Amino acid sequence: MKIPNNTEAVVDINKIMDYLLSDTHDLGKHKAAFFKSFGFDKSSPAFFEEALKTHAIVREVVNKNDSPFGKKYQIECDIETPDERNPCIVSVWIIENDSEVPRLITAYPAK
Repeated sequence: MKIPNNTEAVVDINKIMDYLLSDTHDLGKHKAAFFKSFGFDKSSPAFFEEALKTHAIVREVVNKNDSPFGKKYQIECDIETPDERNPCIVSVWIIENDSEVPRLITAYPAK
C-alpha cells in the first residue's frame, strides 16, 4: 500500500532548514549529522524536499495508525541522496483529519 494522494505530498521547507538539517535543534542535530553525511545541506534544500517527496511516492507503507489529528503513515528504505549512497531511512507522514494531503512529520535513519 502507498500513502494516499502521495503525489500531492507536502514537505515544509522549515522542517528541513530548522529541524532535519539544523546543527542546533535538540532533536534535529543528530538527524542533521546523518543527512549531511550523505550530501544534503542547507544550500540546496529543494533537493532534500524532492527526495523526501519521492520517498513518499515510491515506497510502501510499513505502518499506519490513527491519531487524534489524522492518519499517520510510516514508510522505509532507500532515499536518493546527493552522494548516491541512498541509505535506508524512515519517513513519517500525516493526513490530517480536515485534509487529504500527506504532510511530512519527520524523517530519520532506519535501524
